[in-house]
Amino acid sequence: MITQNDIARLDGTDVYDPSGDKIGSVGEVYLDATSGDPEWVTVKTGLFGTKETFVPLRDARIADDRVTVAYGKNQVKDAPRIDSDGPLSQSEESDLYTFYGLGADRDGYSASDGGTGYQDRRAATGDESGYAGGGDAMTRSEERLVTDTRTEEAGKARLRKYVVTEEQQVTVPVEREEVRLQREPITDANAGDAYDGPEISEAEHEVTLRAERPVVDTEAVPVERVRLGKETVRDQETVSGEVRKEQIEFDGPEGSDRR
Repeated sequence: MITQNDIARLDGTDVYDPSGDKIGSVGEVYLDATSGDPEWVTVKTGLFGTKETFVPLRDARIADDRVTVAYGKNQVKDAPRIDSDGPLSQSEESDLYTFYGLGADRDGYSASDGGTGYQDRRAATGDESGYAGGGDAMTRSEERLVTDTRTEEAGKARLRKYVVTEEQQVTVPVEREEVRLQREPITDANAGDAYDGPEISEAEHEVTLRAERPVVDTEAVPVERVRLGKETVRDQETVSGEVRKEQIEFDGPEGSDRR
């Protein structure tokens, strides 16, 4: 249960739903006008945190610098849009009770009894930042851009293998036999073979010549491994958005000024 002792911890704290999804961050805290306990917070949502949505703190818990509420992220984002610029009116409170299914009554207060209901913590505690009549000084506030990022699909990469045919040339060493006519003089060493046979006759003699021819075939061999990998590249992008700021106008006996 979140009590008055937790009010300071709520300011700017991240808000999560029961499933652990981040909804946004706390903007304003609204207190029960009777007990002073925090009963509602506005949650800043949207890309730049420019939208504020009311969320009940009933059954909420705060731990580890985060607030976990009892309502889902999508439900909170669909809640009625109500300006967080002062106490909740009876009609606004009734709309919120109906949306969140809390019933028409709460402990010690009914939206129809004319009470003050829930008040912005600034008004309920006397911290009149941004309210006229808060003593002899007022606080000037202005909005600033709050950025965040979300991860989305930017494209796909595909690895595909296909076959192409190309012409290659290689040099293959080959051997062949060629005929050579060899003449030998008659010597004592070959005289026996020379005088063997008839003196005058016709004869033929042949030899078989052999030659190598290149033969082409193919074989598949692995040459490399290819895989897809991802790496994160950090870059910067410029975004823009509209912000509001308060200006203070001074009127006095000696003239006026605006800052």
